[in-house]
Amino acid sequence: MKLITWNVQWCRGTDGRVDPERVAASARGLGDFDVLCLQEVAIGFSGLGGSSGEDQMAVLSAALTGWRGHFAPATDLDDGRGGRRQFGNAIFTRLPVLQVFRHALPWPADPSVPSMARVALELVVQGSFGPVRVVSTHLEYYSATVRAAQIEALRRLHQEACAHARAPRPSGDPGEPFDAVPRPRSALICGDFNCTPDGPEHARMTAPFGGDPTPFIDAWEVLHPDLRHPPTVGVHMDNLPRATFDFVFATEDLAPRLQSIAIDGKAQASDHQPIVLDLED
Repeated sequence: MKLITWNVQWCRGTDGRVDPERVAASARGLGDFDVLCLQEVAIGFSGLGGSSGEDQMAVLSAALTGWRGHFAPATDLDDGRGGRRQFGNAIFTRLPVLQVFRHALPWPADPSVPSMARVALELVVQGSFGPVRVVSTHLEYYSATVRAAQIEALRRLHQEACAHARAPRPSGDPGEPFDAVPRPRSALICGDFNCTPDGPEHARMTAPFGGDPTPFIDAWEVLHPDLRHPPTVGVHMDNLPRATFDFVFATEDLAPRLQSIAIDGKAQASDHQPIVLDLED
């Protein structure tokens, strides 16, 4: 399985031009991927720099034939013209999708800084080695308080999924909403966490649960234990400090399957750099 995760900054490149087709082409240039996790995909947001309010999911879907796109808006507002302005995360995949969950993340009040709603999009996909949960998320930037609450929510969701895997519910008739579709322990949670590798949020994501749930590991640290995380933001932007905000966290049971991980430092279709992860079958 080849997975790419990328904060695409509403498809705005370092040249200031918004171009979803360029994002799709850049992703395809990174290899024959099975799963593409995107953050900051916009629909109807003409107020974003360089955007005309285009439906970026529609443009990306047309450019990524062979992959099916799923979208979870974190922000969903009236556009004043009978439509919606939406901003959130997406996952494109060519693997069978068994279930889709759209989790609104906590947004506790913090009047000291700006903030916005956040979401975690979860797909249960059927990989060659079995079902796995793939989550595309984007945590709060300005507020450490909000970000910490969102980390705890991701941990609770993992505990819930592990409980489902440990004690599957009785199934209704096939095709009914009560049909018990698998929700496995194995998971990949990726995206822009807006924290650094040495930050408390990263430490909390990889902390043990003290019970049954399989803990998370940082895929980069497993595959490159002696190398610092390369920067994933600000690489080609003089007005931004270089930092590492983007990660792929895998459940510990997937560690033997982690084959390679790389940050593409050349891409300029966003202010972030894409991460490419390969897992063995």
